Amino acid sequence: MQFVLQRLLACFVSVLVFCGSLAARPLTPTDKRQIPWDGDLPLCDNPSVFAEIQQRFWQAEQDYWGSGLALLAVDQIRETGYRTTGLDYIPRRYCSAKVYLSNGAATALVYWIGEDLGFAGGDYFGWLLGGSRTNLIQHWGVTFCVSGLDRSLTYGPKCRSARP
Repeated sequence: MQFVLQRLLACFVSVLVFCGSLAARPLTPTDKRQIPWDGDLPLCDNPSVFAEIQQRFWQAEQDYWGSGLALLAVDQIRETGYRTTGLDYIPRRYCSAKVYLSNGAATALVYWIGEDLGFAGGDYFGWLLGGSRTNLIQHWGVTFCVSGLDRSLTYGPKCRSARP
């Protein structure tokens, strides 16, 4: 009886392994695709990245929450990951920092910089028309979460799901 159970278990494991390999998707690095991503992203401490976050945070606070809060300064910036999801996904640089708010409070900021995260993939149409990324001012986008101020809990408590 024990021998039969061992054989059944071995067959079950074999079927799982075989089915898992059938369901696996092909891994094509993003730099080898028809419309490639090159992974050329600004560093976490790039001033234009923080300026984008500042402006969008201020706009959201004005338009939706009416709080008048603004991000005044940032420090303790560090990269927490780069392309951590794999080479076959859109390149992203994950970062964290400490931000100082206009109400005197300090809190954590989690953000990631992704390549071509704008409408319809950023420069997709420019690339089709023979354009080059060197002609573009910005081919990256930033998504962020300010801990304690994610009022709709989009990224969970303390921006948990925004971390790599």
